[in-house]
Amino acid sequence: MNWLVYHVASGHSFFSGVALIFFAMLLSDRSGPIAKRVLSVAFLLGVIAIAISSTPLPNWYYVLAGLVTIGWLLSAYVTSWRDYARLAVISTWTVALALEVPFHFTPTLEPTSSRSLTIVGDSITAGMGMQDRSVRWPMLFAAEHQVRVQDLSQPGATTGSALKTVMAQSIAGQVVLLEIGGNDVLGDTAAAEFSNDLDALLSQLVVPGRQVVMFELPLPPFRNDFGRIQRSLARKHKVALVPKRVLLSAITADDSTVDSIHLTPAGHQRMATLVWSFVKSAFPSF
Repeated sequence: MNWLVYHVASGHSFFSGVALIFFAMLLSDRSGPIAKRVLSVAFLLGVIAIAISSTPLPNWYYVLAGLVTIGWLLSAYVTSWRDYARLAVISTWTVALALEVPFHFTPTLEPTSSRSLTIVGDSITAGMGMQDRSVRWPMLFAAEHQVRVQDLSQPGATTGSALKTVMAQSIAGQVVLLEIGGNDVLGDTAAAEFSNDLDALLSQLVVPGRQVVMFELPLPPFRNDFGRIQRSLARKHKVALVPKRVLLSAITADDSTVDSIHLTPAGHQRMATLVWSFVKSAFPSF
């Protein structure tokens, strides 16, 4: 089931869903019971795939896309609408794809003068129930790439508790990596509280001469609001977002976790490698 979890939580099911809707449209001119049955199944699966992807497009755009799509369905009874309705659906969902695609590219950081990294994270980074703390990915990352790592991660951390930790510390890294928010999404933190805490956290961390990069949160179905908040605040504070698929590729890989979330030693090694893949441009070779 790991592939399905990855496909949905990474947001890739949004693209699959749009593709299925387009496929259903291609079948709409075909007659016969089999074509109609396949059309219905494809359309239904497409809608479900889009809904559970929690892709954080604006709510108003989802309403618009839904109305346009319903118009296309109604055009089956009003032939004169059919071509216009089809064009409207293609245009609307193509724009949706164009809005979403940029969030699936890994950012590139600017070179820094200091090989220093500060990590603000939760138990994915801090580890959970690990006897040998030296196998956690921040330690592996520091040793493998000769980067000074300030690890401010804590088990069970939320965005609110991370804010308190950051306010009590002197931030050493010229690059700051945020792996935070998962406990907010999976816990009982309200979206408004998450927004306030994340805004305050980024305000503390984003200063001239420092680059901040943040893992975009893999979202359970129908938690779009947390994704919208994260993207909006990333734009506001000019913080680079790491696509959800990157974190998920470490969590959903075979032998990576002990409980589907917390990393094994193999998962920590995988995480160290993945983090290096997008921060290495900030730390040129000696």
